[in-house]
Amino acid sequence: MAGRTPSKDKREVRADLEKRSADMAIETVSTAAEVTAFLDQANALQSKASTAAPRGRLIFALDATMSRQPTWDSACHIQAEMFQEADKIAGLVIKLVYFRGFNECRASRWFSDGRELASVMARINCQGGRTQIRKVLSAALEEARRDKVSAVVYVGDCMEENVDELCARAGELGLLGVPLFLFQEGRNPDAEVAFREMARLTKGAFCAFDQAAARQLADLLKAVAVYASGGHSALVSLEKSGHTGARLLIEQMK
Repeated sequence: MAGRTPSKDKREVRADLEKRSADMAIETVSTAAEVTAFLDQANALQSKASTAAPRGRLIFALDATMSRQPTWDSACHIQAEMFQEADKIAGLVIKLVYFRGFNECRASRWFSDGRELASVMARINCQGGRTQIRKVLSAALEEARRDKVSAVVYVGDCMEENVDELCARAGELGLLGVPLFLFQEGRNPDAEVAFREMARLTKGAFCAFDQAAARQLADLLKAVAVYASGGHSALVSLEKSGHTGARLLIEQMK
């Protein structure tokens, strides 16, 4: 019929289909290559994250009862120095736990910013009440069972609880590999006996301090921060640099 466009023969149709198939194959290969590259990149990032140094987790516990009020401000300053030191250590997070008043024991979230943690601690004021060390140890056990805790620091001046109950919980922490570093303000004999035994059960350390030994406490706290982040090898390296606090801790942790 006049004016009718001639249809393609079979060879032309076949060639056209083959060309389209080839184009589709090229597009598919390109897309697959992009996906593969994306997955390779994601796996590399995941591998890098998994091989990075694990974050050290340090629980810092405080007795904030009224007996500590006379020296509270200076103690806060010393402890803030520890948090500033912790800021220089990669991969260290700190949880603050404190008790005071009537049956009040609080725990913060995990902090990676030492200045922020120091600011939170500066807002705590002392209130009259009995010690609640058992609650501190129970909170530490709960955290350690959930995920590894590198160390627990406790700063207080007295002990008004059943020493055997405290030591039982300290022993559980020891079984989980969590050392207790106990720093006693003053010379309360009951507290010293309990703190020394709790340190022994966890392969931690005990140290008594007063205002005359404030600098020693600051050095010890900095050494604990290094230990919590890098373990015993990091503490040994710090001791080799001449750090007094690291040497004192190592002597007790043997």
